[in-house]
Amino acid sequence: MILEEGKYYHLYNRSNNHEKVFKCDQNYLYFLDKVGNYLIPFVEIIAYCLMPTHFHFLIKVIKNEDMRIQKSIGLLLSSYTKAINKQHKRQGALFQPHSKAKEIVDERYLLTVISYIHQNPVRLKHAKHMKDWLYSSYQEILGKQGRSLVHQDFYSQYFQTTKEFVKYSEEVFEKIIKEHWI
Repeated sequence: MILEEGKYYHLYNRSNNHEKVFKCDQNYLYFLDKVGNYLIPFVEIIAYCLMPTHFHFLIKVIKNEDMRIQKSIGLLLSSYTKAINKQHKRQGALFQPHSKAKEIVDERYLLTVISYIHQNPVRLKHAKHMKDWLYSSYQEILGKQGRSLVHQDFYSQYFQTTKEFVKYSEEVFEKIIKEHWI
């Protein structure tokens, strides 16, 4: 995984054997705290969604330190795994060995990935609407959460209001076909 400065990436990983990696509210919040500590120095977070068995982040690399970013992703996942292993008296890896980072090559796809990430809870029937899932950036973008992981300035480039963002998100929901799901 090579991450270049100034480029956008869809970063994601899944659990081993479809095991739940986020077992309770505190697990989700703990992971997001760790994301702030390990990734924010190197990337801007545009969108994210934590699901019981996997996670998605849309990031923009802001520092040209590819090896440090990769090491930080590894440290994020290993430190989270250690905490969960201790908490649940388990052993072994939670996540698959290599996180994936798919480069976003054009603006249209960039906006589609944002909606795709936010749609995960609805598509997988964990929520009725994107706004109902507590562990994604959707509520944060709408200003309904106290978290500040998301680089809010990004959205003002594309949407004048949160209403515009919501409308776009709902329109794109119907257009993303299943074959594009990761």
